[in-house]
Amino acid sequence: MSEANDAAKAIEAEYAAAEQPPALDTDAGTEDVGLMAVPATLAGLPATAQGHFAVVNANGTLARGFGVVSSARLALGQYQVVFIQSVVRSAYTATIGLTGSVGASPPGEIAVVGRAGNANGVFVQTWNSAGAPADRAFHLHISS
Repeated sequence: MSEANDAAKAIEAEYAAAEQPPALDTDAGTEDVGLMAVPATLAGLPATAQGHFAVVNANGTLARGFGVVSSARLALGQYQVVFIQSVVRSAYTATIGLTGSVGASPPGEIAVVGRAGNANGVFVQTWNSAGAPADRAFHLHISS
């Protein structure tokens, strides 16, 4: 096994062992919002499957979105995004990107996973190209 593979596995293990910070209670008062959403079932997605998205500024504020309730910066390079329905059985896709329609985004890395403590949320982490946590604007898509 190469040294690069060993280093990559060590970094992956370090992040896998890290715990997420506590969930924010930012979806309070949105109990009725999910009534119009159709959640996925154990048998698969319904014919009315939905795609939700969020475009989030580097400071954690929501630039725009569909089916998104809130977004917040938790710490350097850590974000929480909450949607109108459970996203536990959904697919998450995220990319570093500016929130406007023009310009060049700073380079970096991004990871997204379900949010511990909130079935409607996802946890996003961003880093610079050197692998250090860094605040980065991003685009997030949820297929439910």
